[in-house]
Amino acid sequence: MSDTSTPATDNRRWITLVVVGLAQLMVVLDATVVNIALPSAQADLGFSVGERQWVITAYSLAFASLLLLGGRLSDLIGRKRTFVVGLIGFAVASALGGAAGTFELLVAARALQGMFGALLAPTALAVLTTTFTIPKERARAFGVFGAIAGAGGAVGLLLGGVLTESLDWRWNLYINVVIAAIALVGASVFIPRITRTGPRPKLDVPGTLLVSGALFGLVFGFSNAETGGWDDPLTWGMLAGAAVLLIAFVAWQRRATHPLLPLSIVVDRNRGAAYLSVLIAGAGMFGIFLFVTYYLQLTLEYSPIQTGLAFLPMIAMLVLAAQLGTNLFVPRFGPKLMVPIGMTLGAIGMIDLTFLDASSTYVPNVLAPLMVIGFAMGTIMPASMQTATLGVDRQFAGVASAMVNTSQQVGGSIGTALLNTLAATAAADYLAAHAPVTQEVGVQAAIHSYSTAYWWGAGFFALGALLSAVLFRRRGDGLSLAQPRPAADAEIAAEPVSVG
Repeated sequence: MSDTSTPATDNRRWITLVVVGLAQLMVVLDATVVNIALPSAQADLGFSVGERQWVITAYSLAFASLLLLGGRLSDLIGRKRTFVVGLIGFAVASALGGAAGTFELLVAARALQGMFGALLAPTALAVLTTTFTIPKERARAFGVFGAIAGAGGAVGLLLGGVLTESLDWRWNLYINVVIAAIALVGASVFIPRITRTGPRPKLDVPGTLLVSGALFGLVFGFSNAETGGWDDPLTWGMLAGAAVLLIAFVAWQRRATHPLLPLSIVVDRNRGAAYLSVLIAGAGMFGIFLFVTYYLQLTLEYSPIQTGLAFLPMIAMLVLAAQLGTNLFVPRFGPKLMVPIGMTLGAIGMIDLTFLDASSTYVPNVLAPLMVIGFAMGTIMPASMQTATLGVDRQFAGVASAMVNTSQQVGGSIGTALLNTLAATAAADYLAAHAPVTQEVGVQAAIHSYSTAYWWGAGFFALGALLSAVLFRRRGDGLSLAQPRPAADAEIAAEPVSVG
């Protein structure tokens, strides 16, 4: 592909970006859009507070554990075919959940959503990776896609509040049918079907079983830590089992004839640093959404819609940073400089949140740190996502893309579990030290717990700044966004890598 593409071809590529962006938005916002609807769903279907967590966990478990399989299937059976199947399946699962008359059916529908989301998310990124090969266009496309990935959770909070208050909790699921229908039409028309050449590779079944089991145990273990605690044998048992399976998976990939995830993809310094950056940013980001939402609704007494609107300036800054970074700063300075800057800004924003108290106001006490964190996420995510998929061999574009989603999902699970546990412990310690417990003491305990979570979130970002500064290559040292790629890599990237 050359820079002399016709206008029609250019338009087709940009419409493809809109299509895959819609799919990515649908998958990412579904991690938070249902949260606001849970109290209404609980009242309607009559399930307990203890059962409520499974509406979230069922999605996370299926999504995280099947991501690498979904990415590899897109390599094997074709990007377009996999994308269309993922869209249809996600829409059907969403409609099933929206119409659910029992708790069990709702949980089953959420698990199905996670399954098809695991098929859809890495395929969307792989389509983007193989559609945009001209460096300047690739930067713009990843700026948009990275902004969607970073802002999807906040958009879900706003959309969930609007739908729950204006319509019904079920529309938090039905809305996916509308989005999927639009994306399906676009995919059918604008995503090309490319004929495979050469022998069809085989699926690494043992590797798939090992890594899917490991990811399931990892997410289940951290999720169980939120409800059962870190001293629960099930928590440690699942995490220990996940570690064993991961070790076995790595050992198997070293000798497999058709590996699910060639280790060369992950051990490349730039790509490894990118995956790690996405994981750490995901862990810190969930702390923002979770505890700032608690603070706005419980302390400042915001409604769900007001809470969602409060995150809009953060989204605006995220989009601005994503466009500036991918179009101007990352091509000039590379991820080794830009990602640590983003991580540092994230740490500063989180520290600023620790100063919130019961007398704080949205402007400027909440608004300023949210805008800083938004700019931080817009600096981190697009640069990391673009680096994670740059120069990957065409036959592994799907599974390399799946690693991006896996990193974000696992990071979110780890961050949510750790921060929830640390916040709960901080609240309990505060109450024990300030007996007798009054309403005022209860409010202060909650704020103290949020502050504890923010400090740890700042620690995540600080660690990310250090690791990304050390691990990313310097400009001109091998594969880098800041320098032209070697001829071999450029040829690989320029070839059409999607099939079907």
